[in-house]
Amino acid sequence: MTELLYLTDSYCKEFDAVVLDHDLNQNGVTLSRSAFYPGGGGQLPDHGALSNGEARYCVSKVRRGNVHLLDDELPAVGSRVRGEIDWDRRYKIMRTHTAMHILCGVIWRDYQASVTGGNMDVLSGRMDFEFERLAPEVIVEIQKKINIEVEAARDVKIAILPRETAFEIPDLIRTKINLLPESIQEVRTVEIVGLDLQADGGTHVANTREVGAIKIAKYKSKGGINKRLYVELEA
Repeated sequence: MTELLYLTDSYCKEFDAVVLDHDLNQNGVTLSRSAFYPGGGGQLPDHGALSNGEARYCVSKVRRGNVHLLDDELPAVGSRVRGEIDWDRRYKIMRTHTAMHILCGVIWRDYQASVTGGNMDVLSGRMDFEFERLAPEVIVEIQKKINIEVEAARDVKIAILPRETAFEIPDLIRTKINLLPESIQEVRTVEIVGLDLQADGGTHVANTREVGAIKIAKYKSKGGINKRLYVELEA
């Protein structure tokens, strides 16, 4: 079993590990421990590199199952490697992910609108909500509110809870459909203290001030009561 460092420390930039196995079909390796986020929940997988003192291997993608896809030859099974996250890219994604939670938290708190979908890129993202009607003046209001939450400097806390304990928390699942399989017996939660608490597996900044200004770049109807908001962050 691989130790997934990103679950408890989003700021882990480098780590040491042992190569456990090769995946020759994907030209990848599995590691004893990793800080690389494999993608999921709308968040992109990490990029970076592995090195062993003799060679440096570019990590082009990470997939579920802890498979680190390499652009080069594979380091030997049993060898020790040093993992390095592309930190500039990762940190921008962390800011983006926390921004999406701020948006979701404000809209749930003030408008009781459920999330119906979403996706993220580096410093931008989109999120769909159930709104009967979304007027331009409401968009202006939402943008003002989410930036107030950024400036409030709210701490962001991570916890891993037994499934039964987690599901005693009201409104833990904000999506329209509960996407957590029954097989998952521990639930990771992300809390923006005083604003939002959700089940989530991705990486986040430690305080909302790190997000920076959030702009609602555009919005549109996706049919019925589904409304899509696009957000952008400053570089």
